[in-house]
Amino acid sequence: MIRKSTLATAASAAVLALGLTACGGTGGEETTDSASPEETQETQETGEETTGDMTATEAFGPGCAAVPEDGAGSFEGMAQDPVATAASNNPVLSTLVTAVGEADLVDTLNSAEDITVFAPTNEAFAAIPEEDLNALLADQEQLTEVLTYHVVEGRQSPADLENGAFTSLQGGEVTAEGSGEDFTVNGDARVVCGDVQTANATVYIVDTVLMP
Repeated sequence: MIRKSTLATAASAAVLALGLTACGGTGGEETTDSASPEETQETQETGEETTGDMTATEAFGPGCAAVPEDGAGSFEGMAQDPVATAASNNPVLSTLVTAVGEADLVDTLNSAEDITVFAPTNEAFAAIPEEDLNALLADQEQLTEVLTYHVVEGRQSPADLENGAFTSLQGGEVTAEGSGEDFTVNGDARVVCGDVQTANATVYIVDTVLMP
């Protein structure tokens, strides 16, 4: 359960994270031309080189095309890092990364375990009037409240989002609905790239900044 003392305490004590997990780990055994039928079947059933029970190839949505194909900011690269670090390598989330830094939440997010983050795109932040966005970034307490509202406990799967109601780390309720590859959060924010994994979080990239 999340304690609501001060926002700063909630943010620093909470288990936070953003991100994209086990997409192509390095622990799988190589197969050769002489691989047995059992080894071949195992490779087909488990997928190639996973580092957990999820893979980067499970990410879905039109916004996934904007994620780099290679390097630290790709799905595979992000899966190796804790969420704040993973997001910092992805140009799609650069404004969010700036906001996380201004709120002094980088270490908190990177040390979190098993959370889900609804991560607004750069365009989502750009839709906020510039004067309002600058004021938000300058107010650490309010910024912390907004950012922690985007984080809920547990790695939530797409099935969990179909008719989901979650308590955010900020303390307010976040709702989701949809099916297949079509989901919305709080009725307005559309998931444009979902089920992205980092080393410590499941991330759903959304096209709107959620307000508590």
